[in-house]
Amino acid sequence: MPQIRHEPIAPTRTRQLASGAAIDAHRHDDHQIVYAGRGVLAVTTSAASWVAPGTRAIWVPAGTVHAHQAHGELELHLVGLPATENPLALDTPTVLAVGPLLRELIVAYTRSPDDDSPERSRLRAVLLDQLRASPQQPLHLPTPASPLLRTLCDILRADPADGRTLAELGRVVGASDRTLSRLFRSDLGMTFPQWRTQLRLHHALVLLAEKTPVTAVAHLCGWSSASAFIDVFRRTFGHTPGSRHQRASPADHFTM
Repeated sequence: MPQIRHEPIAPTRTRQLASGAAIDAHRHDDHQIVYAGRGVLAVTTSAASWVAPGTRAIWVPAGTVHAHQAHGELELHLVGLPATENPLALDTPTVLAVGPLLRELIVAYTRSPDDDSPERSRLRAVLLDQLRASPQQPLHLPTPASPLLRTLCDILRADPADGRTLAELGRVVGASDRTLSRLFRSDLGMTFPQWRTQLRLHHALVLLAEKTPVTAVAHLCGWSSASAFIDVFRRTFGHTPGSRHQRASPADHFTM
């Protein structure tokens, strides 16, 4: 089992990561806000994984063992906060909505982490105010504890376009659809269709970051048509998968 790094202080900074680069499992004694100004960021813990576009940030509570994965050329913005300062009162990793103002505040605040001027203190105060007002988003892919459910979920992770029903998958893993449906609710806190949709959206974000065409993404993720995929994507993220939100750099307005 790889050793988990302990980094007491969660840094505040901007960092560039090449597509496919990873930051191995580690933990901080501080809270941390993780935001991708460009590219797509995946954060993984033992309990779940999160994939965040530029309209979302991820809150990582103090002490949480987590790893990062870059999809597309990633501009990573990190904001560390002392464990005593929790403006969101959250003790589990959570996806947060990031509007244009909050995005610019995060980018500006992480651009010059060594600045201790009064102006930076005021910037920080506004950033925290915006965080408190940021809506939480139910965008996460929980990892099952049940070996039976883990086998089933691994099948779908390997091919998110797999369209088999729960009953058909149950015959593969040796369980009834009723048993599996109960496990999804008790183990993962969501229904099978909800979990599969989350999986497909996560996979879609990664493919889009790798510049896969929208029509191909829809097919590879199991949607019946590009229009069906676009509709689900828009309702989830507030913009279409082909919009500039998906591709913007910090000099633009906002991104995935």
